[in-house]
Amino acid sequence: MSEENSANNQEQATAPIFRLQKMYIKDLSFENPNAPDVFKVQQSNPKVDVNLTLKNKKVDDDHYEVVLSMTAKVTNSADNKTLFIAEIEHGAVFMLKHIPEEHMQMVLAVECPNMLFPFTRQILSQLTVDGGFVPFLMEPVNFMALYQNTQQKNQQQEQQSQQ
Repeated sequence: MSEENSANNQEQATAPIFRLQKMYIKDLSFENPNAPDVFKVQQSNPKVDVNLTLKNKKVDDDHYEVVLSMTAKVTNSADNKTLFIAEIEHGAVFMLKHIPEEHMQMVLAVECPNMLFPFTRQILSQLTVDGGFVPFLMEPVNFMALYQNTQQKNQQQEQQSQQ
């Protein structure tokens, strides 16, 4: 019986741990350069340009910082005037313990941003409302597809450099 408990304790001691420890805003900006004139014109079909980047770094042995950076620039399609520019760097510290090295990049590039993105999206939405506009609701992001595309590009570059 004690051998079973010992084996269970060893399994629990080496079981993978994936936990969000802390979320925070590193940088937040909202620009409304053409106010109040932009509110006089009926906005029918604005042009939206969104840029998303993802960074991660090791904080200590078991903790990693993941930062989702997004910039949304919205312009009036009729006269090309900027309605607003919203920028955010939203970070989080994750505890990642006993995760096999071959899975670590995928966890950092897919699982961590999947947890962080809904909160980042909500902050941007509220920011645009506070700026006098309708909520800016981003479509969900498929971080797995982005990760796979990046992996594929890296493999193609490696193959080209070997030729």
